[in-house]
Amino acid sequence: MFWREPTGLLNSRFRRSGAVSEVMEKKIICLVFGATLFAFGFVAYAQQPTKLYRVGYLSAGSGLGITDEAFRKGLREFGYIEGQNLAIEWRFAEGKLDRLPGLAADLVRSKVDVIIVSSTQGALVAKKTTQTVPVVFAIADDPVESGLVASLARPGGNATGVTDLAGDLAGKRLELLKETLPKVSRLGVLVWRPDGPGNAAEKNEIELAARALAIKLQPVEIRAPNDLQAGFSAIIKASANAFMGLTDTRFAGYRQQVVDLSLKRRLPAVYQDRLFVDAGGLMSYGTNRIEWRGRVAYYVDRILKGAKPADLPVERPSKFELVINLKTAKQIGVTIPPNVLARADRIIK
Repeated sequence: MFWREPTGLLNSRFRRSGAVSEVMEKKIICLVFGATLFAFGFVAYAQQPTKLYRVGYLSAGSGLGITDEAFRKGLREFGYIEGQNLAIEWRFAEGKLDRLPGLAADLVRSKVDVIIVSSTQGALVAKKTTQTVPVVFAIADDPVESGLVASLARPGGNATGVTDLAGDLAGKRLELLKETLPKVSRLGVLVWRPDGPGNAAEKNEIELAARALAIKLQPVEIRAPNDLQAGFSAIIKASANAFMGLTDTRFAGYRQQVVDLSLKRRLPAVYQDRLFVDAGGLMSYGTNRIEWRGRVAYYVDRILKGAKPADLPVERPSKFELVINLKTAKQIGVTIPPNVLARADRIIK
């Protein structure tokens, strides 16, 4: 005879078994429901539109150059991809400075999140046009002297950025030129904007250095690209045996033309950045402008993430490089002294 449990005990077990099944069923339903909600939530999150940032670019030039591309590369490194989460509104004055106010106003109407400018004149126009849209500049002049910022440490207002204070190096460039060419006695100085912001300080630097080095200066005013040919003719007519150009973004825009005219007349020069030397110029002393322009992306990123321009200190470089083109030196009959070559950061052969 098989052993049989009492009926009451069996009923109790069945009741407990049914209760457990009911609890498990509820738990499974809850888990399925939660997973479904999570899936829907994930899909909804994934389908949320990416925020599109709008960056305005105001230039006195006629198109993008090597240094302008540097900031685009910098933006990509910070995760801003054109066509995905970034739109850039390009505005070029085509060398006509009187167009800058209208172009700046157009950018403001386009509701850009920030305006990038590559010249002091453009930065001043942008800041005058708007007191609310942040302005990030990359300039060669002193932003304090020009009135763009209250101080380098605390800019105040809606503008900040980077400056290489290239004018401060004018005296050093002239010293290097004299060390390279001891017989230089008269220097042609190309001046694109006689009344431009920062020009007074740079001219003062050159005059002080010229007096100390016993060099006479022959300033030549340039107001348009068509004046370059006549400007070089005036330098030669004045018996100058070398030349410099005051720092100006438009010189950079026409650097190949400037270099070609100097080579044609076998006229040595020292330039403010290596791009002139890459184009065939003799030598340069200044910042690496490509790296320097790339720093603009840092400021744009900080501002798009909520920082105020007034609280972002203006950055200036701490490293300067001497670049020499030996191929050009040979072409125009110049011998670079060994002590100068030894200090070069880069030599083009």
